[in-house]
Amino acid sequence: MADKKKLVEEITSMEEDFARWYTDVVIKAELVDYSSVKGCMIIKPYGYAIWELMQAQMDARFKATGHENVYMPLFIPESLLQKEKDHVEGFAPEVAWVTHGGSEPLPERLCVRPTSETLFCEHYAKSVHSYRDLPKLYNQWCSVVRWEKTTRPFLRTREFLWQEGHTVHATAEEAVEETERMLNVYAEFCENVLNMPVVKGRKTESDKFAGAVATYAIEALMHDGKALQAGTSHYFGDGFARAFDMTFTDKDNTLQYMHQTSWGTTTRLIGALIMSHGDNSGLVLPPKVAPTQVIVIPIAAHKPGVTEKAQALCERLNGRFRAKVDNTDNSPGWKFAQYEMKGVPIRLEIGPKDMEKDQCVLVRRDTREKVFVPLAELEETVERLLDEIGKNLYARALDNMEKRTYACTTIDEINAVRAEKGDGFIKAMWCGDEACEDAVKEQTGVGSRCIPFAQEKLSDVCVCCGKPAKHMVYWGIAY
Repeated sequence: MADKKKLVEEITSMEEDFARWYTDVVIKAELVDYSSVKGCMIIKPYGYAIWELMQAQMDARFKATGHENVYMPLFIPESLLQKEKDHVEGFAPEVAWVTHGGSEPLPERLCVRPTSETLFCEHYAKSVHSYRDLPKLYNQWCSVVRWEKTTRPFLRTREFLWQEGHTVHATAEEAVEETERMLNVYAEFCENVLNMPVVKGRKTESDKFAGAVATYAIEALMHDGKALQAGTSHYFGDGFARAFDMTFTDKDNTLQYMHQTSWGTTTRLIGALIMSHGDNSGLVLPPKVAPTQVIVIPIAAHKPGVTEKAQALCERLNGRFRAKVDNTDNSPGWKFAQYEMKGVPIRLEIGPKDMEKDQCVLVRRDTREKVFVPLAELEETVERLLDEIGKNLYARALDNMEKRTYACTTIDEINAVRAEKGDGFIKAMWCGDEACEDAVKEQTGVGSRCIPFAQEKLSDVCVCCGKPAKHMVYWGIAY
Protein backbone atom coordinates (compact mmCIF):
# COMPACT_ATOMS: atom_id res chain seq x y z
CA MET A 1 0.00 0.00 0.00
CA ALA A 2 3.04 2.28 0.09
CA ASP A 3 2.66 2.89 -3.64
CA LYS A 4 -0.96 3.90 -3.17
CA LYS A 5 -0.14 6.33 -0.39
CA LYS A 6 2.57 7.99 -2.45
CA LEU A 7 0.37 8.28 -5.54
CA VAL A 8 -2.59 9.77 -3.68
CA GLU A 9 -0.31 12.30 -1.99
CA GLU A 10 0.40 13.71 -5.45
CA ILE A 11 -3.16 15.04 -5.48
CA THR A 12 -3.66 18.20 -3.43
CA SER A 13 -6.47 17.85 -0.88
CA MET A 14 -9.65 19.59 -2.07
CA GLU A 15 -10.05 21.04 1.43
CA GLU A 16 -6.60 22.62 1.14
CA ASP A 17 -6.91 24.07 -2.39
CA PHE A 18 -9.90 23.06 -4.51
CA ALA A 19 -8.59 24.65 -7.71
CA ARG A 20 -5.26 22.87 -7.36
CA TRP A 21 -7.04 19.60 -6.52
CA TYR A 22 -9.03 19.91 -9.75
CA THR A 23 -5.94 20.54 -11.87
CA ASP A 24 -4.09 17.67 -10.21
CA VAL A 25 -6.96 15.28 -10.95
CA VAL A 26 -7.31 16.16 -14.64
CA ILE A 27 -3.56 15.80 -15.15
CA LYS A 28 -2.81 12.78 -12.92
CA ALA A 29 -5.87 10.85 -14.17
CA GLU A 30 -4.59 11.45 -17.71
CA LEU A 31 -7.63 13.29 -18.98
CA VAL A 32 -5.78 16.20 -20.61
CA ASP A 33 -2.40 17.69 -21.27
CA TYR A 34 -1.43 21.27 -21.95
CA SER A 35 -0.69 22.33 -25.51
CA SER A 36 1.70 24.89 -26.98
CA VAL A 37 -1.32 27.09 -27.78
CA LYS A 38 -2.17 29.01 -24.64
CA GLY A 39 -5.66 28.27 -23.37
CA CYS A 40 -6.08 25.13 -25.48
CA MET A 41 -5.98 21.58 -24.16
CA ILE A 42 -5.01 18.20 -25.53
CA ILE A 43 -7.77 15.77 -24.63
CA LYS A 44 -6.01 12.46 -23.99
CA PRO A 45 -7.55 9.06 -24.81
CA TYR A 46 -9.08 8.54 -21.36
CA GLY A 47 -10.66 11.99 -21.34
CA TYR A 48 -11.88 11.62 -24.90
CA ALA A 49 -13.37 8.20 -24.12
CA ILE A 50 -15.50 9.85 -21.43
CA TRP A 51 -16.63 12.47 -23.96
CA GLU A 52 -17.45 9.78 -26.53
CA LEU A 53 -19.69 8.00 -24.02
CA MET A 54 -21.42 11.27 -23.18
CA GLN A 55 -21.76 12.10 -26.86
CA ALA A 56 -23.26 8.72 -27.75
CA GLN A 57 -25.88 8.89 -25.03
CA MET A 58 -26.83 12.50 -25.74
CA ASP A 59 -26.93 11.82 -29.48
CA ALA A 60 -29.33 8.92 -28.94
CA ARG A 61 -31.61 11.24 -26.98
CA PHE A 62 -31.51 13.88 -29.69
CA LYS A 63 -32.37 11.38 -32.39
CA ALA A 64 -35.19 9.95 -30.25
CA THR A 65 -36.72 13.45 -30.25
CA GLY A 66 -36.51 13.71 -34.05
CA HIS A 67 -33.24 15.60 -34.53
CA GLU A 68 -30.73 15.00 -37.33
CA ASN A 69 -27.00 15.69 -37.33
CA VAL A 70 -25.46 18.11 -39.83
CA TYR A 71 -22.17 19.94 -40.16
CA MET A 72 -21.61 23.64 -40.89
CA PRO A 73 -18.37 25.39 -41.94
CA LEU A 74 -15.75 26.41 -39.41
CA PHE A 75 -15.51 29.93 -40.86
CA ILE A 76 -18.13 32.70 -40.87
CA PRO A 77 -17.82 35.78 -43.11
CA GLU A 78 -17.80 39.01 -41.10
CA SER A 79 -20.73 40.38 -43.10
CA LEU A 80 -22.83 37.37 -42.13
CA LEU A 81 -21.97 37.72 -38.46
CA GLN A 82 -22.89 41.42 -38.54
CA LYS A 83 -26.46 40.79 -39.64
CA GLU A 84 -27.77 40.29 -36.10
CA LYS A 85 -26.61 43.29 -34.04
CA ASP A 86 -27.12 41.95 -30.50
CA HIS A 87 -25.56 38.62 -31.41
CA VAL A 88 -22.35 40.06 -32.85
CA GLU A 89 -21.95 42.53 -29.97
CA GLY A 90 -22.33 39.70 -27.46
CA PHE A 91 -19.55 37.63 -29.04
CA ALA A 92 -17.22 40.35 -30.32
CA PRO A 93 -14.75 40.24 -27.38
CA GLU A 94 -14.21 36.49 -27.83
CA VAL A 95 -14.02 36.19 -31.62
CA ALA A 96 -10.87 34.95 -33.36
CA TRP A 97 -10.38 36.22 -36.91
CA VAL A 98 -8.70 34.82 -40.03
CA THR A 99 -7.27 37.63 -42.14
CA HIS A 100 -5.01 35.77 -44.61
CA GLY A 101 -5.33 32.75 -46.84
CA GLY A 102 -1.76 31.57 -47.30
CA SER A 103 0.22 34.76 -47.97
CA GLU A 104 -2.70 36.67 -49.50
CA PRO A 105 -4.93 39.02 -47.46
CA LEU A 106 -8.57 37.92 -47.56
CA PRO A 107 -11.08 40.32 -49.16
CA GLU A 108 -13.24 39.84 -46.03
CA ARG A 109 -12.30 38.71 -42.55
CA LEU A 110 -13.51 35.27 -41.52
CA CYS A 111 -14.63 34.58 -37.98
CA VAL A 112 -13.55 31.23 -36.50
CA ARG A 113 -16.83 29.71 -35.35
CA PRO A 114 -17.73 30.81 -31.77
CA THR A 115 -21.28 29.47 -32.38
CA SER A 116 -23.21 28.79 -35.57
CA GLU A 117 -26.52 30.67 -35.44
CA THR A 118 -25.69 32.85 -38.44
CA LEU A 119 -24.63 29.90 -40.62
CA PHE A 120 -27.82 28.01 -39.83
CA CYS A 121 -29.87 31.13 -40.50
CA GLU A 122 -28.29 31.53 -43.94
CA HIS A 123 -28.97 27.86 -44.68
CA TYR A 124 -32.59 27.93 -43.49
CA ALA A 125 -33.28 31.11 -45.47
CA LYS A 126 -32.24 29.24 -48.62
CA SER A 127 -33.68 25.80 -47.90
CA VAL A 128 -37.04 26.40 -46.19
CA HIS A 129 -39.82 27.64 -48.48
CA SER A 130 -43.12 26.25 -47.23
CA TYR A 131 -44.77 25.22 -43.97
CA ARG A 132 -44.33 21.69 -45.35
CA ASP A 133 -40.55 22.09 -44.86
CA LEU A 134 -40.98 22.76 -41.14
CA PRO A 135 -39.86 22.03 -38.54
CA LYS A 136 -36.15 21.60 -39.22
CA LEU A 137 -34.57 19.86 -36.24
CA TYR A 138 -30.80 19.94 -36.69
CA ASN A 139 -27.87 19.30 -34.37
CA GLN A 140 -24.14 19.71 -34.92
CA TRP A 141 -21.19 18.08 -33.12
CA CYS A 142 -18.09 20.23 -33.56
CA SER A 143 -15.50 22.44 -31.88
CA VAL A 144 -15.78 26.19 -31.36
CA VAL A 145 -13.29 28.92 -30.53
CA ARG A 146 -13.81 31.69 -27.99
CA TRP A 147 -10.78 33.76 -27.00
CA GLU A 148 -11.15 33.45 -23.24
CA LYS A 149 -8.75 35.44 -21.04
CA THR A 150 -8.72 33.04 -18.08
CA THR A 151 -8.72 29.34 -18.90
CA ARG A 152 -8.87 26.02 -17.07
CA PRO A 153 -9.07 22.50 -18.59
CA PHE A 154 -12.63 21.54 -19.55
CA LEU A 155 -14.21 24.43 -17.64
CA ARG A 156 -13.08 27.28 -19.89
CA THR A 157 -10.76 26.83 -22.86
CA ARG A 158 -10.25 28.77 -26.07
CA GLU A 159 -11.25 25.79 -28.17
CA PHE A 160 -13.71 23.23 -26.87
CA LEU A 161 -15.95 20.46 -28.12
CA TRP A 162 -19.71 20.71 -27.96
CA GLN A 163 -23.00 20.06 -29.65
CA GLU A 164 -25.25 22.85 -30.83
CA GLY A 165 -28.84 22.22 -31.78
CA HIS A 166 -30.47 24.70 -34.18
CA THR A 167 -34.13 24.36 -35.07
CA VAL A 168 -36.77 26.40 -36.89
CA HIS A 169 -40.54 26.15 -36.51
CA ALA A 170 -43.72 27.54 -38.01
CA THR A 171 -45.06 28.99 -34.74
CA ALA A 172 -43.77 30.56 -31.56
CA GLU A 173 -45.58 27.91 -29.52
CA GLU A 174 -43.71 25.09 -31.27
CA ALA A 175 -40.36 26.83 -30.81
CA VAL A 176 -40.96 27.48 -27.10
CA GLU A 177 -41.99 23.84 -26.68
CA GLU A 178 -38.74 22.76 -28.36
CA THR A 179 -36.68 25.04 -26.12
CA GLU A 180 -38.20 23.57 -22.99
CA ARG A 181 -38.11 19.98 -24.27
CA MET A 182 -34.38 20.13 -24.94
CA LEU A 183 -33.68 21.67 -21.54
CA ASN A 184 -35.52 18.70 -20.03
CA VAL A 185 -33.42 16.33 -22.17
CA TYR A 186 -30.27 17.91 -20.73
CA ALA A 187 -31.58 17.70 -17.17
CA GLU A 188 -32.52 14.03 -17.57
CA PHE A 189 -29.10 13.26 -19.06
CA CYS A 190 -27.25 15.01 -16.25
CA GLU A 191 -29.28 13.30 -13.56
CA ASN A 192 -29.54 9.78 -14.99
CA VAL A 193 -26.24 9.47 -16.86
CA LEU A 194 -23.89 11.83 -15.01
CA ASN A 195 -25.70 11.26 -11.67
CA MET A 196 -25.58 15.03 -11.15
CA PRO A 197 -28.65 16.91 -9.84
CA VAL A 198 -29.48 20.22 -11.52
CA VAL A 199 -31.77 23.21 -11.07
CA LYS A 200 -33.84 24.09 -14.15
CA GLY A 201 -34.79 27.68 -14.80
CA ARG A 202 -34.76 30.79 -16.93
CA LYS A 203 -31.87 33.24 -17.11
CA THR A 204 -32.49 36.88 -16.24
CA GLU A 205 -32.65 39.39 -19.09
CA SER A 206 -29.11 40.59 -18.42
CA ASP A 207 -27.73 37.04 -18.48
CA LYS A 208 -29.51 35.63 -21.53
CA PHE A 209 -27.75 34.59 -24.74
CA ALA A 210 -26.91 37.39 -27.19
CA GLY A 211 -29.87 37.73 -29.56
CA ALA A 212 -32.25 35.47 -27.61
CA VAL A 213 -35.76 36.27 -26.45
CA ALA A 214 -35.29 33.87 -23.54
CA THR A 215 -32.51 31.60 -22.30
CA TYR A 216 -33.14 28.56 -20.10
CA ALA A 217 -30.39 26.77 -18.21
CA ILE A 218 -29.57 23.87 -15.94
CA GLU A 219 -27.35 24.80 -12.99
CA ALA A 220 -25.35 22.30 -10.94
CA LEU A 221 -23.52 22.78 -7.64
CA MET A 222 -19.96 21.55 -7.26
CA HIS A 223 -18.22 20.12 -4.17
CA ASP A 224 -16.88 23.55 -3.25
CA GLY A 225 -20.27 25.27 -3.40
CA LYS A 226 -19.71 27.06 -6.70
CA ALA A 227 -22.31 26.84 -9.45
CA LEU A 228 -21.68 25.48 -12.93
CA GLN A 229 -23.95 26.11 -15.91
CA ALA A 230 -24.28 22.62 -17.37
CA GLY A 231 -26.41 23.35 -20.43
CA THR A 232 -28.49 26.08 -22.06
CA SER A 233 -31.49 26.25 -24.37
CA HIS A 234 -32.46 29.46 -26.16
CA TYR A 235 -35.69 30.73 -27.72
CA PHE A 236 -34.93 33.31 -30.41
CA GLY A 237 -38.45 34.19 -31.50
CA ASP A 238 -38.27 35.59 -35.04
CA GLY A 239 -35.42 38.07 -34.41
CA PHE A 240 -32.81 36.18 -36.40
CA ALA A 241 -35.43 35.31 -39.01
CA ARG A 242 -36.12 38.98 -39.68
CA ALA A 243 -32.41 39.82 -39.85
CA PHE A 244 -31.74 36.97 -42.30
CA ASP A 245 -35.04 37.10 -44.24
CA MET A 246 -35.99 33.58 -43.11
CA THR A 247 -39.55 33.37 -44.44
CA PHE A 248 -41.89 30.59 -45.47
CA THR A 249 -45.32 30.35 -47.07
CA ASP A 250 -47.92 29.17 -44.55
CA LYS A 251 -51.15 27.21 -45.14
CA ASP A 252 -52.97 30.44 -46.01
CA ASN A 253 -50.39 31.17 -48.71
CA THR A 254 -48.98 34.18 -46.81
CA LEU A 255 -45.32 34.82 -45.98
CA GLN A 256 -44.35 34.30 -42.33
CA TYR A 257 -41.10 34.46 -40.40
CA MET A 258 -39.70 31.27 -38.89
CA HIS A 259 -39.36 30.89 -35.13
CA GLN A 260 -35.99 29.64 -34.01
CA THR A 261 -34.18 27.88 -31.13
CA SER A 262 -30.68 26.79 -30.26
CA TRP A 263 -29.33 24.66 -27.40
CA GLY A 264 -25.93 23.35 -26.38
CA THR A 265 -23.73 21.44 -23.97
CA THR A 266 -19.94 21.15 -23.98
CA THR A 267 -16.94 19.25 -22.69
CA ARG A 268 -17.25 21.36 -19.53
CA LEU A 269 -19.62 18.57 -18.44
CA ILE A 270 -16.47 16.51 -17.85
CA GLY A 271 -15.30 19.22 -15.47
CA ALA A 272 -18.72 19.15 -13.84
CA LEU A 273 -18.64 15.42 -13.13
CA ILE A 274 -15.09 15.70 -11.74
CA MET A 275 -16.14 18.43 -9.30
CA SER A 276 -19.45 16.76 -8.46
CA HIS A 277 -18.15 13.28 -7.63
CA GLY A 278 -14.34 13.33 -7.28
CA ASP A 279 -12.53 12.91 -3.96
CA ASN A 280 -9.02 13.27 -2.59
CA SER A 281 -7.94 10.05 -4.31
CA GLY A 282 -8.98 11.30 -7.75
CA LEU A 283 -11.88 10.70 -10.10
CA VAL A 284 -15.10 8.95 -9.17
CA LEU A 285 -16.78 8.24 -12.49
CA PRO A 286 -20.51 7.70 -13.01
CA PRO A 287 -20.79 4.11 -14.32
CA LYS A 288 -22.60 5.08 -17.54
CA VAL A 289 -19.69 7.25 -18.75
CA ALA A 290 -16.79 5.27 -17.26
CA PRO A 291 -14.56 4.03 -20.13
CA THR A 292 -13.71 1.03 -17.93
CA GLN A 293 -16.53 -0.06 -15.64
CA VAL A 294 -14.68 -3.03 -14.16
CA ILE A 295 -10.91 -3.35 -13.82
CA VAL A 296 -9.74 -6.94 -13.28
CA ILE A 297 -6.56 -7.26 -11.23
CA PRO A 298 -4.81 -10.62 -10.73
CA ILE A 299 -3.42 -11.16 -7.23
CA ALA A 300 -0.23 -13.24 -6.98
CA ALA A 301 -0.11 -13.29 -10.76
CA HIS A 302 3.01 -15.46 -10.70
CA LYS A 303 0.98 -18.36 -9.32
CA PRO A 304 -0.25 -20.93 -11.87
CA GLY A 305 -3.50 -20.10 -13.64
CA VAL A 306 -4.10 -16.68 -12.03
CA THR A 307 -3.34 -14.55 -15.08
CA GLU A 308 -5.37 -16.84 -17.31
CA LYS A 309 -8.32 -16.74 -14.91
CA ALA A 310 -8.21 -12.95 -14.75
CA GLN A 311 -8.20 -12.76 -18.55
CA ALA A 312 -11.10 -15.21 -18.78
CA LEU A 313 -13.19 -13.20 -16.29
CA CYS A 314 -12.50 -10.01 -18.22
CA GLU A 315 -13.62 -11.61 -21.49
CA ARG A 316 -16.70 -12.96 -19.78
CA LEU A 317 -17.65 -9.53 -18.37
CA ASN A 318 -17.06 -7.79 -21.70
CA GLY A 319 -20.21 -9.39 -23.01
CA ARG A 320 -22.23 -6.98 -20.85
CA PHE A 321 -19.86 -4.37 -19.44
CA ARG A 322 -16.77 -2.34 -20.31
CA ALA A 323 -14.10 -4.44 -18.59
CA LYS A 324 -10.32 -4.42 -18.74
CA VAL A 325 -7.62 -6.61 -17.20
CA ASP A 326 -4.29 -5.25 -15.96
CA ASN A 327 -1.66 -7.96 -16.55
CA THR A 328 1.31 -5.60 -16.21
CA ASP A 329 4.11 -6.32 -13.74
CA ASN A 330 3.19 -3.36 -11.54
CA SER A 331 2.37 -4.29 -7.95
CA PRO A 332 -1.28 -4.82 -6.94
CA GLY A 333 -0.98 -1.82 -4.59
CA TRP A 334 0.11 0.43 -7.45
CA LYS A 335 -2.75 -0.85 -9.59
CA PHE A 336 -5.30 -0.26 -6.82
CA ALA A 337 -4.16 3.36 -6.49
CA GLN A 338 -3.98 3.91 -10.26
CA TYR A 339 -7.52 2.78 -10.99
CA GLU A 340 -8.87 4.48 -7.91
CA MET A 341 -7.35 7.71 -9.24
CA LYS A 342 -8.92 7.08 -12.66
CA GLY A 343 -12.33 6.58 -11.06
CA VAL A 344 -13.08 3.05 -12.30
CA PRO A 345 -16.39 2.13 -10.59
CA ILE A 346 -15.55 -1.51 -9.70
CA ARG A 347 -12.28 -3.29 -9.04
CA LEU A 348 -12.28 -7.07 -9.38
CA GLU A 349 -9.52 -8.98 -7.59
CA ILE A 350 -8.83 -12.64 -8.31
CA GLY A 351 -6.06 -14.72 -6.69
CA PRO A 352 -5.24 -18.36 -5.85
CA LYS A 353 -7.40 -18.43 -2.71
CA ASP A 354 -10.35 -16.94 -4.60
CA MET A 355 -9.92 -19.51 -7.35
CA GLU A 356 -10.02 -22.31 -4.80
CA LYS A 357 -13.36 -20.99 -3.51
CA ASP A 358 -14.69 -20.21 -7.01
CA GLN A 359 -15.16 -16.57 -6.06
CA CYS A 360 -13.69 -13.11 -6.59
CA VAL A 361 -13.51 -9.86 -4.68
CA LEU A 362 -15.35 -6.75 -5.89
CA VAL A 363 -14.45 -3.31 -4.51
CA ARG A 364 -16.66 -0.26 -5.11
CA ARG A 365 -14.92 3.01 -5.96
CA ASP A 366 -17.57 5.21 -4.36
CA THR A 367 -17.65 3.58 -0.91
CA ARG A 368 -14.56 1.30 -1.09
CA GLU A 369 -16.84 -1.48 0.17
CA LYS A 370 -15.39 -4.95 -0.49
CA VAL A 371 -17.63 -7.94 -1.23
CA PHE A 372 -16.86 -11.61 -1.95
CA VAL A 373 -18.89 -12.83 -4.90
CA PRO A 374 -19.39 -16.39 -6.19
CA LEU A 375 -18.30 -16.46 -9.82
CA ALA A 376 -21.65 -17.94 -10.78
CA GLU A 377 -23.26 -14.68 -9.64
CA LEU A 378 -20.66 -12.31 -11.09
CA GLU A 379 -22.57 -10.61 -13.92
CA GLU A 380 -25.72 -10.08 -11.84
CA THR A 381 -23.69 -8.66 -8.95
CA VAL A 382 -21.70 -6.29 -11.19
CA GLU A 383 -24.90 -5.01 -12.79
CA ARG A 384 -26.49 -4.43 -9.39
CA LEU A 385 -23.42 -2.68 -8.02
CA LEU A 386 -23.08 -0.37 -11.03
CA ASP A 387 -26.72 0.64 -10.59
CA GLU A 388 -26.20 1.21 -6.86
CA ILE A 389 -23.05 3.26 -7.47
CA GLY A 390 -24.89 5.56 -9.89
CA LYS A 391 -27.74 6.07 -7.44
CA ASN A 392 -25.33 6.66 -4.58
CA LEU A 393 -23.36 9.26 -6.54
CA TYR A 394 -26.58 11.11 -7.33
CA ALA A 395 -27.73 10.95 -3.69
CA ARG A 396 -24.39 12.30 -2.44
CA ALA A 397 -24.38 15.14 -4.98
CA LEU A 398 -28.00 15.98 -4.13
CA ASP A 399 -27.16 15.99 -0.43
CA ASN A 400 -24.29 18.40 -1.13
CA MET A 401 -26.64 20.67 -3.09
CA GLU A 402 -29.35 20.62 -0.44
CA LYS A 403 -26.93 21.25 2.42
CA ARG A 404 -25.37 24.15 0.53
CA THR A 405 -28.63 25.83 -0.52
CA TYR A 406 -29.69 28.66 1.77
CA ALA A 407 -32.86 30.77 1.81
CA CYS A 408 -32.24 34.45 2.57
CA THR A 409 -34.56 37.45 2.77
CA THR A 410 -32.07 40.32 3.19
CA ILE A 411 -28.65 41.35 1.92
CA ASP A 412 -27.31 41.04 5.46
CA GLU A 413 -28.54 37.42 5.63
CA ILE A 414 -26.76 36.59 2.37
CA ASN A 415 -23.50 38.06 3.66
CA ALA A 416 -23.87 36.29 7.01
CA VAL A 417 -24.52 32.93 5.33
CA ARG A 418 -21.52 33.36 3.05
CA ALA A 419 -19.28 34.34 5.96
CA GLU A 420 -20.40 31.45 8.17
CA LYS A 421 -21.04 28.63 5.69
CA GLY A 422 -19.11 29.48 2.53
CA ASP A 423 -20.26 29.22 -1.08
CA GLY A 424 -23.49 27.61 -2.19
CA PHE A 425 -26.82 28.41 -3.80
CA ILE A 426 -28.63 31.37 -2.26
CA LYS A 427 -32.40 31.45 -2.76
CA ALA A 428 -33.75 35.00 -2.51
CA MET A 429 -36.62 37.07 -3.87
CA TRP A 430 -36.12 39.66 -6.61
CA CYS A 431 -38.20 42.50 -8.01
CA GLY A 432 -37.05 41.97 -11.59
CA ASP A 433 -35.06 45.22 -11.79
CA GLU A 434 -31.60 44.80 -13.31
CA ALA A 435 -30.24 47.49 -10.99
CA CYS A 436 -31.14 45.32 -8.00
CA GLU A 437 -29.59 42.27 -9.68
CA ASP A 438 -26.35 44.21 -10.09
CA ALA A 439 -26.55 45.56 -6.54
CA VAL A 440 -26.91 42.08 -5.04
CA LYS A 441 -23.75 40.97 -6.81
CA GLU A 442 -21.86 44.13 -5.84
CA GLN A 443 -22.86 43.90 -2.17
CA THR A 444 -22.64 40.12 -1.67
CA GLY A 445 -20.46 38.69 -4.43
CA VAL A 446 -23.15 36.31 -5.72
CA GLY A 447 -24.71 36.69 -9.16
CA SER A 448 -28.03 35.43 -10.46
CA ARG A 449 -27.87 31.87 -11.76
CA CYS A 450 -31.47 31.32 -12.85
CA ILE A 451 -35.13 31.94 -12.08
CA PRO A 452 -36.12 28.35 -11.23
CA PHE A 453 -39.24 26.83 -12.71
CA ALA A 454 -40.02 25.52 -9.21
CA GLN A 455 -40.83 28.83 -7.54
CA GLU A 456 -41.04 29.43 -3.79
CA LYS A 457 -42.38 32.49 -1.97
CA LEU A 458 -39.71 33.25 0.63
CA SER A 459 -41.11 36.74 1.27
CA ASP A 460 -43.21 39.39 -0.47
CA VAL A 461 -40.39 41.81 -1.15
CA CYS A 462 -37.13 42.01 -3.10
CA VAL A 463 -34.03 41.02 -1.14
CA CYS A 464 -32.34 44.22 -2.29
CA CYS A 465 -34.78 47.16 -2.59
CA GLY A 466 -37.78 46.03 -0.55
CA LYS A 467 -40.21 46.56 -3.43
CA PRO A 468 -42.76 43.82 -4.32
CA ALA A 469 -40.97 40.67 -5.50
CA LYS A 470 -41.67 39.03 -8.84
CA HIS A 471 -39.43 35.95 -8.71
CA MET A 472 -37.46 33.69 -6.43
CA VAL A 473 -33.94 33.48 -7.87
CA TYR A 474 -31.01 31.14 -7.35
CA TRP A 475 -27.83 33.16 -6.79
CA GLY A 476 -24.27 31.95 -6.53
CA ILE A 477 -20.64 32.19 -7.58
CA ALA A 478 -20.11 30.44 -10.90
CA TYR A 479 -17.32 28.75 -12.81
